[in-house]
Amino acid sequence: MSLLKNFATVGGATLSSRVLGFVRDMFVAAALGTGAVADAYFVAFRFPNLFRRLFAEGAFNSAFIPLFAKELEGEGREIARRFAEDALAGLLMALLVLTAVAEIAMPLLMYVMAPGFAADPGKFDLTVLLTRIAFPYLMLVSLLALFSGVLNGFGKFAAAAFAPTLLNVVLIAALVLIFHHGLAGTEEAGYWLTWAVVVGGVAQLAMVLVALRRIDFNLKLRRPRMTPGMRRLIALGVPGVVAGGITQINIVIGTMIASLQPGAVSYLYYADRLYQLPLGVVGIAIGVVLLPELSRRLKGDDIDGARHTQNRSLEFAMVLTLPSAVALTVAAVPIVQVLFERGAFGASDTIATAEALAAFSLGLPAFVLIKVFSPGFFAREDTKTPMYYAGVAVAVNVAASLALFPFLSHVGIAIATSLAGWVNAALLFLTLRRRGQWTFDAALKRRLPRLVASSVMMGGIVWYLGGLLAPWLSREANLLERGGALGVLVLAGVVAFFALAQFSGAADLSVLKRQLVRRR
Repeated sequence: MSLLKNFATVGGATLSSRVLGFVRDMFVAAALGTGAVADAYFVAFRFPNLFRRLFAEGAFNSAFIPLFAKELEGEGREIARRFAEDALAGLLMALLVLTAVAEIAMPLLMYVMAPGFAADPGKFDLTVLLTRIAFPYLMLVSLLALFSGVLNGFGKFAAAAFAPTLLNVVLIAALVLIFHHGLAGTEEAGYWLTWAVVVGGVAQLAMVLVALRRIDFNLKLRRPRMTPGMRRLIALGVPGVVAGGITQINIVIGTMIASLQPGAVSYLYYADRLYQLPLGVVGIAIGVVLLPELSRRLKGDDIDGARHTQNRSLEFAMVLTLPSAVALTVAAVPIVQVLFERGAFGASDTIATAEALAAFSLGLPAFVLIKVFSPGFFAREDTKTPMYYAGVAVAVNVAASLALFPFLSHVGIAIATSLAGWVNAALLFLTLRRRGQWTFDAALKRRLPRLVASSVMMGGIVWYLGGLLAPWLSREANLLERGGALGVLVLAGVVAFFALAQFSGAADLSVLKRQLVRRR
């Protein structure tokens, strides 16, 4: 299949998961709002969710896939199977030790994860308990990542991409039961949701195991051993996880600082969920598909093909990311208002969450660019350079968060996260350019400024239309009116952008359509 069709497969699967995630979060907002139970649940879910994003969304596979692909292409299926089994054994052993230590030391970890909660013993204890329940999800999702990497190495993307949808299905089912039994707003609701996370992890893992069975590539459990391949995986994997997951690491740092203000953790969580939609659909699709494709190009000494792949990936990413960032910035209030403002989630919560969403959205293009630029290093088995730049980004995030938090509260944390993203993306690009490993082709040079202009003009249209639709977007309108008005706003933005892009030459929709259906 074509590169764009693989992007569409992974992006479409991620979109289905994100849409269900919105449904889930609408229920969560109505059930928990931004109170103490909500803060406790979000912190409990944040730690294993960090590893979900680190592992399942490409960071672990930045090291595993090139090595697995090299074994598969060069040594054959059985040698590749043995390498994957060694990786499975080593990863499982590390996860078991990590889980045992974390369960025992959870109170100490919570002083690091949410130091502000210590001022409220009840909230602190609830968070510790919920995090202990949720922590085994880390093991499930990490194994899911390894099995997904094997499938991706074979060019099979669908099962691994659709697996996260199962987690949202399980969580929505749990929320329905919570409302049915009248548990909304109680600690019991937090327990139910946390246990549902673990059940969802089991369902996800089962889905990819079935997919592996279908391609007759089952992996057996072996005794862990330190082979040359495992040494290479560790040497590449640790820096790769740090570098590939820098956006999520920065968000966790933000959560730690936000715990000092009541409700701030919840505001950042809801805002994070909204801007994660385009980041997930575009960024994950790029990260999952681009690395195997670029690795194969470079292994075959197809330098021109590698450069073409990089440029088209950047173009595809910006076609979807730039208008999303502008729209989320100018329409943050109506989006949050319609999706979350009901039940325990009030008007003041809407404003606070919308401000964080607008700040996060300013960094959205940078977060996606990191996904585009990083494979240029990973495919060449250089994970240390991105790790060093990730360290710089973390330092920028911490310094900016601490400087801005006293003045801008949780919004300062979101601004710091965006700033760190831009610093990281700039360092990655400038290094690739200096090494001669990335050059903009004529098509990208011509289209990129036009994409920016089309996005800005679309933002003006969305802002103006949002004012006209304000009566139907407010809390006073019924749910059908609010949903319909938001749908009109989103549709108008999509139509306006692609019409402007087509008219200006920023994107040729007929060419994109042909590339999506083209087969080699």
